[in-house]
Order: sequence, then C-alpha cells, then structure tokens
Amino acid sequence: MKCPLLVRTLLRPSHGLLLTLILLLGACQPAPPVQTRIQGNTMGTFFVVTVNDPFPGDKEALQRDVGALLARMNKEISTYDPDAIISRFNQGPANTPMIIPAAMAKIVQKGIDAGHLTKGRLDVTVGPLVNLWGFGPDKRPVKRPTAEQITLARARVGIDKLSLIKQGDHFLLAKSIPDLYLDLSTLGEGAASDEIAALLESKGVNNYLIEVAGAVRSKGHNSQGNSWRVAIVEPSDRPGAIEDVVIPNGMALSTAGSYRNYYELNGQRYSHIIDPATGAPVTHKLVSASVLTPTALEADALDTALMVMGPEQAMAFAKAHKLAVYLIVKTEQGFEARFTPQFAPYLQQKHT
Repeated sequence: MKCPLLVRTLLRPSHGLLLTLILLLGACQPAPPVQTRIQGNTMGTFFVVTVNDPFPGDKEALQRDVGALLARMNKEISTYDPDAIISRFNQGPANTPMIIPAAMAKIVQKGIDAGHLTKGRLDVTVGPLVNLWGFGPDKRPVKRPTAEQITLARARVGIDKLSLIKQGDHFLLAKSIPDLYLDLSTLGEGAASDEIAALLESKGVNNYLIEVAGAVRSKGHNSQGNSWRVAIVEPSDRPGAIEDVVIPNGMALSTAGSYRNYYELNGQRYSHIIDPATGAPVTHKLVSASVLTPTALEADALDTALMVMGPEQAMAFAKAHKLAVYLIVKTEQGFEARFTPQFAPYLQQKHT
C-alpha cells in the first residue's frame, strides 16, 4: 500500500501560477520534522525557507535575517512602493543617471542581457503595456485598450532606452526618455532566492530549500536524507494534480505560466503575459514554462521569455541554446509536456 503524498501549494500572483509543492515522500511512518522552516509574504507573493542545518540564532534569527534581506530588496525593486529606488527612477527625468545598489544593478544587467539574448521577448521596460492591460499597479481596464493606446505605450518600451554603467564602485542607471518604466518583477523572485541562498551558505547552512513563489533554490538534502523534490503542477483546476516531479540536485528552477493570472472582459480572456512585439497578451497554447539553470535569477529571466515565444519558438530556442526547459502545452487532447534532453535527467517518474 502506497503512502499518500503530503503536499503544500504556493500561489505565485506575479506570474499567476500555482507552481510548486514540496513532496515529502517516504515510508508510511510520519516523517521527522524539518529542523527549521519560516515563511511569509514578499513582493506580492509568498516565500518559504526550509533549513536542515543549524542557523546561528535559530528560527528567530533566520526569520529576522531573511525578512531584512527581502525588505531591503523591496525597497530597491518594488514598483508598488512609491519610495522604492525603482519607483524614484521611473518618476525621474531622462538622461540623469541615478546611483543604484550593486544588488539591484545585477538584476537590471541580467534583464538587459536576457532581453538581448531573447531578441526582446523579455523586456524589463514592458511596464507601460503591463499597466495598460491592468496587470500592474494600475487598475484593470473597463474596456480593451485601443490600438492608439497600445501604440503610445509601445513607444515607451525598449531596453535600448535603458543604460547601466559601472563607474568605479558605483552603478549608474539612466534612461533616454522621461516616461520609461522599469519593471523587475519578473526577475525579483529569482534574485531573492539567490540572495537567500547566499545568506544561508554564509552562515554555514548547506541543506536547504528556498521558494520565492515560482523561483526555487535548493542544496543538499531534506529531513529524510533525500534530495529535494519539487513538483510542476498540472495547469488545471484539479487540486494537487502533478504534471511531473523534478529533482533539481542543486540547480535552480523557475516556472512561469499564463493560465491562472488572467481576467475576462466582454467574453475574452486576457493573460498577464504580454508580448512586447505586439503590445498585447499572448494567445498561443503554451501555458507553462520551467527552466533549470545554476541561478534562480537566470531561470527567472528565461521562463517569461519562453512564455512570450510560444511552444514552437520556445522549444527551438531552448534546443539552440542547450537549455534545460520543460513546457506544458494545451492541446485538443489535454495538456502535453515537452522537454529538452537537458531537462530529462532531472525528472523523476510521476507518482500515483
């Protein structure tokens, strides 16, 4: 007789995705409790940190240190905070470089690099279009944006209008037009996972699982001495339905999806995944994209770009760049999983 799965789900509002479940798999006897687990809210979503090594100062110190790290990141990159550095940059004038922290500069640089790599499918300046369609701090529209509104918003979009320069020990961020809108939300969760991992390892912790919504970092083993296992859930309304189980083995995993963060207007469904090239939500059949890379920031930068590309282009891009990618495509027969050869070694057989 098989034991039931004990699962926990996380909702990722920024990507609209019911993404990961921690799988506690083993014998039928109750699993031993993990040494330390903390959780909370950040960046408009949830975070969970599970640690199986002693953390100096125990759980209270872990909660305090992780909380301080995430609070600092929010003060740098949260567009929902009018006093955050990114908000002040967005509200500031053109051609006036602003000094930004090194950690924020790393995220911006990754966004610029990924934008060039994906030929603009990822664009960290796409905020005007995101806001126009009602998926940012602005309210949702009461009617579909007009072609003129989309054209005007697209004129404010483009990483070619953004520049990041290292000057000595400082990083200078500038924009060539006054109303450029920088939005790092698609990278923030991955960056946070990486920074928490660095914090833990600096304290001598080498067995952990970090989840900041859909961006996952892990190292070592869980409380049962097994490698961490993370589930990619089926993009359906069936609670707890698992599409596949991934054993990251120290790699970072990030997933983006289009099937939960949406709204309907006049009978038409609009996804939060915006194609910068058209200025409108995507309409293809790719509903979920997962990426394994050494860092969560890199994975987080790529998963959204793949979602913009659609199933055929995303798979072609992944194969051309030898990426570990797992796609879920909606077909007439249901959901179909497609993955690259680089992803296959990390997959565990489905559980029933």
